[in-house]
Amino acid sequence: MTDIEKRYNLALDYLYSFVDYSLKHSSELAKADFNLDRMFALMESLGNPQKKYPIIHVAGTKGKGSVSALCAWGLKAAGYQVGLYTSPHLLDYTERIQVNGQPISHAQLIELIEEIKPHVAKIEKLTTFELTTALAFMAFARNRINAAVFEVGLGGRLDATNVITPKVSVITSLSYDHMAVLGDTLAKIAAEKAGIIKESVPVVSSPQKDEALEVLERVATQRHCALTLVGREVKFELLESSLDGQVVSIWRRWLSSPKDVHLHRTQVQVSRPAAYSTINDEIKLRIPLLGLHQIENAATAYVALRTCGLKITDAQIQNGFSRVHWPARFEVVRREPPVILDSAHNQDSFEKLRETLEQYFPGRPVYLIFGASEDKNIPGMFAEMKPKIKKLLITRADHPRALEVEAIQKLAEQAGVESEAVTPVKPALLRALELSAKDGSIVLSAGSIFVTAEVMQEWKSLNESA
Repeated sequence: MTDIEKRYNLALDYLYSFVDYSLKHSSELAKADFNLDRMFALMESLGNPQKKYPIIHVAGTKGKGSVSALCAWGLKAAGYQVGLYTSPHLLDYTERIQVNGQPISHAQLIELIEEIKPHVAKIEKLTTFELTTALAFMAFARNRINAAVFEVGLGGRLDATNVITPKVSVITSLSYDHMAVLGDTLAKIAAEKAGIIKESVPVVSSPQKDEALEVLERVATQRHCALTLVGREVKFELLESSLDGQVVSIWRRWLSSPKDVHLHRTQVQVSRPAAYSTINDEIKLRIPLLGLHQIENAATAYVALRTCGLKITDAQIQNGFSRVHWPARFEVVRREPPVILDSAHNQDSFEKLRETLEQYFPGRPVYLIFGASEDKNIPGMFAEMKPKIKKLLITRADHPRALEVEAIQKLAEQAGVESEAVTPVKPALLRALELSAKDGSIVLSAGSIFVTAEVMQEWKSLNESA
C-alpha cells in the first residue's frame, strides 16, 4: 500500500468517526437530530465556499441522481468547469465529489480533510454526511469550478446540502421511501422535499401524483417561485429505444384557444413557468440511459438547464446528454445472456425496473441477486418483480443496515417467490451466472445499491481475470 493510500484510509476513518446515519438502522434515523445550524456554522467558519459558484439543486425520491448527472454532463459540454455532488458512492468514496466527470483524487481529499479539521473541532455533533458535503463545497471552490450540481442526500428541508441559494431547485419523481424520517404520506414527503425551494428561485418538477404536486405548487406560490411542471408546461415523448440508447422529443405545450392563452397568462403572473421563454419549440435528445423513467429524467434535466440562467445551447445539451455516464442504472454490462446492474431499492423503482425489463427483454425471466436494507418495503418490491423472477438469489452486502438473508427468505416464501440464500455477494453472482449459462435467463442485481456495488466489483474482477 502506498503512503497516499494509507493516508486516504486514515482520512476515511476520520470521516466515519462521526455519526454516519447512512449506516444506522431506521429507528436511529427517526430520532436523529437533523437541523441546519451546525452546517451553517461550519460553512461560515470555512468562508462560505458554497457561495462562490452557481448551483443546480436536485431533490426527489427517484431519478435525482440521473437528473443531476445529466445536468452536469450538459454543463460540461457547454464548456463549464463542473462540480457534481452525489451519494452514496458505488466503489470509492471520492465518486461523491466529481469535477468534470472525474472523482477528485485521494490526495486532494486528504488535503481537504486536514484543512477542515480545526473548523470541525469547534462545532459539536457534526455528521459524516455534513462533513462530506462541506468537503464538496470546498473542493469545487479549490478546483475553480464555475457551475455545480448538488444532489440532496435525504429529504431536502433539513438536508446538509440545503445551505445554498441555487439558480434552480429541481424536484424529481416523488414516492414512498425513508418514511420513518420523511413521513408516511406523499404530502408529508413532498413537504420535506419542497424544503429546497427558496424565495423567488425558479422550480422545475418532474411529473407528480396530485397529492405531491399540490404541496409543491403551494410552497412555490408562497415563496414567489415560478414552477415549471414537466409533462404539463413542457411535454416529452419517446421516439426511439434500443439497448444502444433512447431518443426523446421535448416541446413546449401549445395553447390552442384564446381562453387557454388567457388562463395561461394568469398562471404565469402567479407562479409559472420560468422555462417557457427559453425552451425552443422542439428538441430531440439522445441518451444512453435506458428505460421510460430516464426519458422523464432527461426532460426534467433539460428544463432545469434551460431555467437555471447559465449560458447553454440546445446543441451543447444534446452533446452532453449523449455522453452521460451514470453506472448501475439499468446498466447492461453483458448483452447475452444479459447481465444487468441496477440501483432500484423501493417499490416504485422496482415497478419501473420491471417495465424496463419488459421493454428491452420481453418475456425473459430473471435470476435476481437481491439484498436490501432493513427499512425497505421488501414485500412491495417482490410484488412488482414476481412475474419476472425465475429464482431469487438472496445475499447480504457488507453493510451495517443490510437485512439478514433469513428474514428476506421468509418474505420471499410469503410472496411465493422461489429463493436460495447465497452469501457473500461473490458466490451469489457466480451462482446466478451458472444458472443463466444453462437457460439464457437474465442475471440482474437490484434491491440494494450496496449489493449492486459489490456485484459490479466482482463482475469487473471476473472479466479482468478472464
